[in-house]
Amino acid sequence: MKKIAEKIILFFGPALLIFLGLFFDRKRLSGRFFGPAVSGYVWAFRSIWQRSILRLAKPLPFPACLGCYVSKGHKIHFHPDDLNNFQTSGTYFQNFSGDIYLGKGCYIAPNVGIITANHDPNDLDSHLPGEDVVLGEKCWIGMNSVILPGVTLGPNTIVGAGTTVTKSFPDGHCIIAGSPAKVIKTI
Repeated sequence: MKKIAEKIILFFGPALLIFLGLFFDRKRLSGRFFGPAVSGYVWAFRSIWQRSILRLAKPLPFPACLGCYVSKGHKIHFHPDDLNNFQTSGTYFQNFSGDIYLGKGCYIAPNVGIITANHDPNDLDSHLPGEDVVLGEKCWIGMNSVILPGVTLGPNTIVGAGTTVTKSFPDGHCIIAGSPAKVIKTI
């Protein structure tokens, strides 16, 4: 059955991409998930159904599962091959006042929060100015981690599960863990 579905999608692929382009930014409908692999099409149709037709969440310029929260879809930057990061429930990308940059090959586990602005401690009804968060290529963010405003992680940084990242590790090639995060191993 899966082989038949793959053949149908490959045959109708160009027409499907035109249809999906009505809902999503075309540059997000490319990459490894929209070739012989059919998962990108499945994610896109599921996202259209949940976010646009049923209106269970706000529509985004790229396919994302219902449990993935993104404040501003146009302020998150990633390679189309990394669309899988938005198919995990519990991921939280708070970027209403700053941009989030995900390097190619990043993996983000469930229940990860990436935050670009905090509340002002002197007035909890307002936020401090936003700061961009940058993840280098091939970073791996473990489950239940939080990355706070202004953090830059260099390439090949592994963030242990449950870590709170409060400062930057721009050199990368390390494993960080703890609350607050510190280097536990260089790789």
